[in-house]
Amino acid sequence: MESLLHYVDRLNRGMAFVAAVLLGGTVLLILLEIFLWNFFQATTLIADEYSAYGLAILVFWGAGLTLHEGGHIRIELILSQFPERIAGWIEVVATAVATGFMGYLLYYLYRMVASTWRYSSTSGTLTNTPLWIPQGIMLLGALAFFLQLFATTLRSAQKLKSS
Repeated sequence: MESLLHYVDRLNRGMAFVAAVLLGGTVLLILLEIFLWNFFQATTLIADEYSAYGLAILVFWGAGLTLHEGGHIRIELILSQFPERIAGWIEVVATAVATGFMGYLLYYLYRMVASTWRYSSTSGTLTNTPLWIPQGIMLLGALAFFLQLFATTLRSAQKLKSS
């Protein structure tokens, strides 16, 4: 069990690294667009579209590591008012509910990607980007976040059991 949890942690750490690189690339693309427009009255024609895809992807790809590192908003002030055992139960229930919600979201994200694949949907821009590509990459991040939520739920339950 512990090796599976370790694998999920490593997966999300790697995905967060890729998300950070993607963020840097997005910043460079936007800076290039600004430079081209201000000095040459020219445009890349893709900066707004691809930076939007990048943002959606990096949010999902970075969410797992953010959860693992405790970076998501938590209500520590409220939890600190309860005895440790009750706070532990609240944490287990909250992460289990979040895992269930993410599973629901993951299912519908998958259906969206499958639909855009089936109908060969493309962006309504000059690039005609097949939408399943950015959506599929986002789906992988959502899956990794789901796995991290599940791992967090298991860890919270193990911590509660050992206390």
